[in-house]
Amino acid sequence: MIGKRIRQLRIEKGLSLSELAESAGVAKSYLSRIERDIQHNPSIEFLEKIASVFHISVDVFLQKNSNIDEKTENDWHHLIKKAIDSGISIEQIEEFLDYSINRLNHKK
Repeated sequence: MIGKRIRQLRIEKGLSLSELAESAGVAKSYLSRIERDIQHNPSIEFLEKIASVFHISVDVFLQKNSNIDEKTENDWHHLIKKAIDSGISIEQIEEFLDYSINRLNHKK
């Protein structure tokens, strides 16, 4: 289950097994065994390293129900990071959201 999620995210990001292993600082052979469900129950430390590459939280890997749209969550994390990196403050994001929500509510 965890391995399948890691593999799915890796493929969605266009990363090879080697690229993900190198980016996360984990052994390629261990990552391969996790993805193929040969090795079970990876450590939290391992999952944190993998999750950091995808800019997601570890709990995405641990949830029983895989109906979570992991790609959408990853997209939101990327968008927020991009906004912060460009100098947009949290207050500005909140103001924009409030404005947008108010506009949507008035159109209904």
